[in-house]
Amino acid sequence: MENPILVTGGTGTLGQHVVGRLRDKGAEVRVLTRNPRPAGDGVHYVAGDLETGEGAAAAVEGVRTVVHLAGTQKGDDVKARHLMAAAARAGVGHVVYISVVGAERTPVTSGVDRAMFGYVAAKRAAEEIVEASGVPYTTLRATQFHELAFQAVAAMAKLPVVFAPGGTRIQPIAADEVAARLVELALGEPQGLVAEMGGPRIYSFADLARSYLRATGRRRPILAVPAPGGAARAFRSGANLTPDHAVGHQTWEEFLAERVSR
Repeated sequence: MENPILVTGGTGTLGQHVVGRLRDKGAEVRVLTRNPRPAGDGVHYVAGDLETGEGAAAAVEGVRTVVHLAGTQKGDDVKARHLMAAAARAGVGHVVYISVVGAERTPVTSGVDRAMFGYVAAKRAAEEIVEASGVPYTTLRATQFHELAFQAVAAMAKLPVVFAPGGTRIQPIAADEVAARLVELALGEPQGLVAEMGGPRIYSFADLARSYLRATGRRRPILAVPAPGGAARAFRSGANLTPDHAVGHQTWEEFLAERVSR
């Protein structure tokens, strides 16, 4: 396998799109995963855990480009630290990192902030780790994916009352559209921090919940309650939005109709 592209988080929502698009471009792909599986369709899987750093050195061996997508609700900074240390030692030539819009302008200082928005702080810390690693990099910030917004409102709709964070808006975007941009960046030269990507329209969480309930034929009262803390205030002020970069094409309504019809 000559000069493969390593994808972390390659089995996740975004990662599956990225891997598929890389293969469509003829790239050889290596996926770092906790649960190894047999190779197939030009994709090789290697075992590793970025939370501990186990397997990171082997995963980046012989790799010129890494697309770092592995992320959870916490610990993205730890994962980035282990990956970038291994990448620097291996002489990786380009790391492409996916972050979130608003990472640099959302204060996460209190316990309440960390409980609700700790993932944003970890994304920002990971950005800084990537930047300081000495490895040439490209960082793309994107807004919330349709798929994750759908999971959130579906979970809320299971309750007798749907509690939505009052005053908070969201600009959902299709994960595959972000994947297309990431593949373009991965096949190019390092660019540092590039222009953000946001979905075509902005909605309140209550709007998303309301449209989901209507599409699934459910009835629930919706109660909009502002979340406490400085990070929540930043979100209510639009820190998580990028209206000047509303480059996505698929709307929430189009995604919802497609998903519900399955």
